[in-house]
Amino acid sequence: MKIRPAQASDIPALQTLLDETELFPSDLLPDMLAPFLANANDDIWLTAEVEGLASGLCFARPEPFADGCWNMLALGVARARQKSGLGRSLSSALEAQLCKLRARVLIVDTSSAEGFDSARAFYQRQGFREEARIEDYWAPGDDKITFWKRLGEG
Repeated sequence: MKIRPAQASDIPALQTLLDETELFPSDLLPDMLAPFLANANDDIWLTAEVEGLASGLCFARPEPFADGCWNMLALGVARARQKSGLGRSLSSALEAQLCKLRARVLIVDTSSAEGFDSARAFYQRQGFREEARIEDYWAPGDDKITFWKRLGEG
């Protein structure tokens, strides 16, 4: 397994991952990734490569108007590789990169829906704590939960 910056050649495999996981619509990926590939913004896109195939992704960007705060907007692992440590490796690699940039805080949003129980548990295992909840954000009865982590701490 290798964690590296995303490349244009990763797009087809990452789109398959997105279709499997329904993280976000896969047809959005090329346009979302294009500024990063062109070095046109500060976004970070990481790919977890396993046996030559892009099998995980992590996407984060700095929060505008906040000093040293980054938002992890996507973290996904191909279904066949879930529960293998790829998500943890991607999250740790992102944190290491952010620490080198002297970032202070990393946030991530998820849903209160039952289907996101494992995501919430994953973030807690990675040292994030629930910091905020906005009721009915995603849909009626589906709250937005924001997790928070100070960088540089265990």
